[in-house]
Amino acid sequence: MERPHSLERPHSPAAEPTVTPEHAVTPDPAVTPDAVASGGPGAASLVLTVDSPERMRELGLGLAALVRPGDLVMLTGELGAGKTTLTRGLGEGLGVRGAVTSPTFVIARVHPSLVDGPPLVHVDAYRLGGGLDEMEDLDLDVSLPDSVVVVEWGEGKVEELSDDRLHVVIDRVVGDTDDDRRQVTVTGVGERWAGADLGSLVHRGR
Repeated sequence: MERPHSLERPHSPAAEPTVTPEHAVTPDPAVTPDAVASGGPGAASLVLTVDSPERMRELGLGLAALVRPGDLVMLTGELGAGKTTLTRGLGEGLGVRGAVTSPTFVIARVHPSLVDGPPLVHVDAYRLGGGLDEMEDLDLDVSLPDSVVVVEWGEGKVEELSDDRLHVVIDRVVGDTDDDRRQVTVTGVGERWAGADLGSLVHRGR
C-alpha cells in the first residue's frame, strides 16, 4: 500500500486578505430535527434531515461553534454523501485558511487558523485499509491536542486516538425522490460531549 503522505498545508497567497474574528461566519444551520436520542439540550445524539448541499455546509458552520482544540470528528457516509461539504462549512466557521476540498490524494491537509483559533486537520482515510498503525506517519496524535481533527472514512481506524469524539453519520434518505436530502446523525462519545448541547445545531426548519 502507498505510504501515507505527511500533512499538507495550503499555500498562503501574498495578497490573501486577513480574516478577523468579527468577520467569521455566524453559524445558521437550516436543518430539521427528526429525533433527539436522549431528549433536549445536552443530548448525546441528534438526528437531522438536511435538504441540500448548502444546508449541509450550514450544519458544518453550526459544528464549528461546538468544537474546540483537541476535538476529533469522524465522518461516515458513502461517496457523494456530503462529508467534504460539511467539513467545508466547519472550516468556514473556524475561520481557517485555504479552500477545504477532499484531501484524497494527499491523505491529510492542515488549514491554519486566520482568526487565532485552532487549525483544522482534514483527513481522508479512504485508502488506508488498516487501523491506527497505517496512520502513524500522519502524526495525528501530535496534531490533535491543538487542532480540530476531522477524519472522513475514519470509523474503525481512528477511535484509538481519543476516548472523546464526535461521530457524524450521513445517509441518503431511503425512497426519497430528492437526491439531495440526507439524514444526519450526530453522536457525541465520551465525557467531552456528555454535556454538549447538540440541539444548538438546529436553528430553524426547512
